[in-house]
Amino acid sequence: MSQIRAADALARRLHAAGCRRAFGMPGGEVLTLVDALEAAGIEFVLSHHETAAGFIAEGGHHMDGAPAILVATVGPGAMNGVNFVANAEQDRVPVIVLTGRIDQDEAETYNHQLLDQAAVFAPITKATFTLNAGAAAVQADKAVRIATGGAGGRAGPVHIDVPISVADAMVPDVPVHRPDSALAAIGPDALAKARDWLAKAERPIMLAGLDAVRDEAGEAIRGFCEAHGVPLVTSYKGKGLLPEDHPLSLGGAGLSPLAGSHLLPLFREADLILLAGYDPIEMRPGWRGVWDPAEQNVIDICHDANLHGMHGATLEVIAPVGPTLDAIREGVTPREVWDISDTRRALREAFSVKGWGPDAIVAACRAACPPGTVATVDSGAHRILLSQMWECDGPRQLLQSTGLCTMGCAIPLAIGAKRAAPETPVIGFMGDAGFLMVAGELASAAALGLPVVFVVFVDRSLSLIELKQRQRQMRNAGVDFDRLDYAAIARGFGGHGVTVNDAKALQDEVETALSADRFTVIAAEFDRKAYDGRI
Repeated sequence: MSQIRAADALARRLHAAGCRRAFGMPGGEVLTLVDALEAAGIEFVLSHHETAAGFIAEGGHHMDGAPAILVATVGPGAMNGVNFVANAEQDRVPVIVLTGRIDQDEAETYNHQLLDQAAVFAPITKATFTLNAGAAAVQADKAVRIATGGAGGRAGPVHIDVPISVADAMVPDVPVHRPDSALAAIGPDALAKARDWLAKAERPIMLAGLDAVRDEAGEAIRGFCEAHGVPLVTSYKGKGLLPEDHPLSLGGAGLSPLAGSHLLPLFREADLILLAGYDPIEMRPGWRGVWDPAEQNVIDICHDANLHGMHGATLEVIAPVGPTLDAIREGVTPREVWDISDTRRALREAFSVKGWGPDAIVAACRAACPPGTVATVDSGAHRILLSQMWECDGPRQLLQSTGLCTMGCAIPLAIGAKRAAPETPVIGFMGDAGFLMVAGELASAAALGLPVVFVVFVDRSLSLIELKQRQRQMRNAGVDFDRLDYAAIARGFGGHGVTVNDAKALQDEVETALSADRFTVIAAEFDRKAYDGRI
C-alpha cells in the first residue's frame, strides 16, 4: 500500500465529504495542512481574521451543504477563531476547525505561543481530537460524522489539533469509505397518537426551525400545512421553509416583541402545536414556557432530546422532520380549522414602512433584489427589523448569527455565500458598528472579485443598546460614535461606494450594484432613534 502524509489522509477525507474550500490565515505550523488541502482539491483562501474566515466558510456551507473548514495557526490564530467556533456550536453549523500545534517534545522545553488549545475548544465543540499519524484517517472520518450529525444529534463544530511533525508523518493510503446511515422513524404508538391529535385539531399551528432546514423539509412542511390548513411560524434561520408570500406563512419570529405580541397569542390558544426541527436557542425569553403541554397537544420533532427547558412537549420524536410529518398526515382526513388571515394582515401593518428609516431601507432593498437573493445580516436592531420584513421564497436565503448573535458576521457570510454560488445575487446588511469590526474583509471581497452588495445602516449608534438605556432611563454612555465616510472606505479597498438618504436612491443603487463588476458599499444614513416603536 502506498504512503501519504497524515495531513493528506485528513484532507482527502474532507474532500470526500464535499469540502472544496478552506479559509483562514497560514502560519508556519499549518503549512503542511494547507499544502495537503490544496493537493486534495480543496482551495485554501486567505482571509484577514480567523473569526471572519470562519464566517466566510459558513456562508459557503449554506450554499453547497459541505462542512465548513477553518484553518488557524498555533496560539493567537487559534484564539482568534474562538468567537466563530462558539457561534457554530450554538447555530448548529458543521465545521472542521484545523489548528496547528507545537510538537509535544518541543513543548517540554519551549513555551512560546504555547497553550492548551484542546482545552479552550472543548466546551464549544462537539469533539476535539489531536491528530495521530496512525489514526489520522479514522479521526478524520469521525470528525466529519460528528460535525454533520451523522453520528446522531445536531450538527456543530469539531476541532482537530495537528502537531507539526504528525502532519508530515507518512501513513498508509487507506481508501475512503463512508457507510450509509439508517434514518430513525416515529414509532407506531406515537404515530397513532399524533394522527389522532391532528384529526381532532381545530386550532393547529406549526413552528419550524433550523433543523428542518438541515433536513431539507420544506416540501414536506408545505404539503402538511396546505393539506390541513396549518399556519406556519419559523425561527429566523427557518425563514423560507414555506415561501413567505404564502397565505399560511406568518413569517419569522424570535426577537421582536412587536411580532411576538401578534404571534404568541396563537400558540397560547392552539390545540395542536407541531414543533418541526425547532431549536429555541434562537428565541428571546418571551418565548419561554408559552404553551402548556398538560393542556395542549405538543409534538416536538427534533434532532436530539431537548434538555433546554425553554418549552415542554406532550410527545417528543427524535427523527428527521420531513418523513415524520409525511407519516403523521398520511390517511388523516383534513377538517376545517381556524383562519389566521387577520393576524397575517396585522403583522404586515405592524411592520409597514413609516417614513425614511431602517424599515424603508429594508423595503427598498427587498424591492430591488430578485427572487432567490441570499441576504446576510449581523446583530443589532437592524437585524430584528430586517428578519421580520425581509421575505424569503426559499430556505437559506437569510444568513445570520442567531444563537450567539455575533456582530460583524454579515460581510464574511456574504463573501462565503457568493464564493460558493457566484450566480446567486448576494446582499449583506450590517450596522455601522458591525461594519467597522470587519471592514478589513473588504480586501477579501476585492481579491476574490466578488460583486457583493453591502448595505450599512448608518445611525452612528449602537441603536439596540442605546434604546435599552433610554427604556431604563439610564445615561447615554458608550453607544454613540462620529460620522464616517463609509463609501470612501469602500473605494479605498477597491470597491464602489455611495451614500444615500432616501428610498428611491437606495433602490436605484442596489439595482446598479447587483450587476456591478466588484463589491459595493451603500451607506444608508438615518436618525439614530428611528427604531423606536418599529421592533
